[in-house]
Amino acid sequence: MAIQNRQIRLGARPVGLPTGDDWQHTTEDVPEPGDGRFVVRTEYVSLDPAMRGWMNDARSYIRPVGIGEVMRAGALGRVTASNHPDFAVGDHVTGTFGVQEYAVSDGRGVIRADPARAPLPTYLGVLGLTGLTAYFGLLDVGKPREGETVVVSGAAGAVGSVVGQIAKHLGCRVVGIAGGPEKCRLLTEEFGFDAAIDYRSGDVRGGLREHAPDGVDVYFDNVGGEILDHVLARLRLGARVVLCGAISQYNATDRPAGPANYLSLLVNRASMTGMLVFDYEKRYAEGMSVLADWLAAGVVTAREHVVDGTVDDFPEVFLKLFAGENTGKLLLRLADR
Repeated sequence: MAIQNRQIRLGARPVGLPTGDDWQHTTEDVPEPGDGRFVVRTEYVSLDPAMRGWMNDARSYIRPVGIGEVMRAGALGRVTASNHPDFAVGDHVTGTFGVQEYAVSDGRGVIRADPARAPLPTYLGVLGLTGLTAYFGLLDVGKPREGETVVVSGAAGAVGSVVGQIAKHLGCRVVGIAGGPEKCRLLTEEFGFDAAIDYRSGDVRGGLREHAPDGVDVYFDNVGGEILDHVLARLRLGARVVLCGAISQYNATDRPAGPANYLSLLVNRASMTGMLVFDYEKRYAEGMSVLADWLAAGVVTAREHVVDGTVDDFPEVFLKLFAGENTGKLLLRLADR
């Protein structure tokens, strides 16, 4: 009897926050791998804000997930059957395997995970695309220099928490913006930020005046919206703004307004640049090596928010991202069958 594979497929284009009606729960047989292919049993599914954008039928840096297709997602799992010369049964691997219990792969874009070097969830966080986004976005785009002030929004999230720790390691003053006193405490006490601003208090502008009195040299933006506007008003001469994400806008039903304070870029001869980690694919090994060394040395702390469940729990767990419930990397750990 064939092994059954439970899956989550996109059933409709969401309007605002995804609801249960936007998903299809399906089951199909797991096929035998053909030549040059292997089967992966998913152990962890990565939940990322960018996934919400992939659900929209709009031109972007990657084609949208089609209606009826398995929801695109990064995942980590173990090879259970292989006809591929480079992947053996028992190997742990990461890749874009989707929200399903099993995936068949030809090896493209797949990276091995070594549990002897780091805990497996870390390969979807600090040692995965999350950490690489922080690494390349801050170093290649933000170009921080010792003594500069770096501000990070979404600072308690998967990318933001790593950005802040790297910036601190480079000798910068680091200010994080996050939601709620507990997350702000975490930024300063666990991640080593110099200061934290609670955007839920409603006074981000005042917090920036207090904690970045001389202005902002580098702003790493994960949220967009009003917070981006507040920081633009505090830029220093020659500042660099890194546009990594805009989670505050992903479920908007109206077209988001552009930043009101964009002329600050002109006045301060500053730059605002979008970044995508996929542009650095040829340098992934470099970034992972440095991040692994920093992790081993305690320069960077890995933090994952792991929720135990099944594939069927994905729609509910996914919403935690937009409610601000996660701290660090949000993962769904699939129960053994």
